[in-house]
Amino acid sequence: MSAQAPLRRINVPQIAARKGAEPIVALTASHVQFAQILDAHCDVLLVGDSLGMVTHGFDNTLPVSVELMIAHGAAVVRGTQRALVVVDMPFGSYEESPQVAFRNAARIMAETGASAVKLEGGARMAETIGFLTARGIPVMAHIGLTPQSSNTMGGFKTQGRNADSWPLHHADAAAVAEAGAFSVVLEGMVEPLAAEVTAACPIPTIGIGASRTCDGQILVMEDMLGLGDWAPKFVRKFADLRTEVDRAVGAYAEAVRDRSFPGEDEIYT
Repeated sequence: MSAQAPLRRINVPQIAARKGAEPIVALTASHVQFAQILDAHCDVLLVGDSLGMVTHGFDNTLPVSVELMIAHGAAVVRGTQRALVVVDMPFGSYEESPQVAFRNAARIMAETGASAVKLEGGARMAETIGFLTARGIPVMAHIGLTPQSSNTMGGFKTQGRNADSWPLHHADAAAVAEAGAFSVVLEGMVEPLAAEVTAACPIPTIGIGASRTCDGQILVMEDMLGLGDWAPKFVRKFADLRTEVDRAVGAYAEAVRDRSFPGEDEIYT
């Protein structure tokens, strides 16, 4: 009997080819056990810098370092066989110059085994995206609401409420596509704007709080599973694991206190 053939990991050209086709399923991941579960269902797993908030308790994503992203990125790659793994470039790791961005992106790729990096910014980052892609580093872009720029944007505000701003978002999408990005995250956009950008953009759009008109969707895994005590209003919670974990830990604590754990079949013999 021949051995079962190993799964082939989804690659960047395959995701790029999904423009206008089967929707792209994506979630964030930062933990090896969860990555193992998500791998069977997701086309893309993003090791997002949101891990700074949901895993490490930071108030925002700004304190996240390259080293932290590498540690989590490598864990997710080790826990997966199928999904395309993309790692966020954290704040301060790519804005200074294309050369600095390349050094950090190359390190992330080499030390994690990921297939691509993601960075925030539209037209202002087009030169950097072109520099990276020309040197063999696939880039997922991110426009609209960009959390790393929340201080200059005045907070986490939905983009496109004023139609006068729409041409800027269209220009951002066109610029990152022309620079060589293989896909682009649209975050926090009103639906009519997201629909227009998706229709005009030649690369797949992946929405987060940007309507079902995008070519795919992504959510922060912890939000979708109901693990936190708060989530953005656009998030649909597909489970309530916070309640389930609280129940399980409470049951364990009670079993320890009344000395019913471990039972005879729960110890080494």
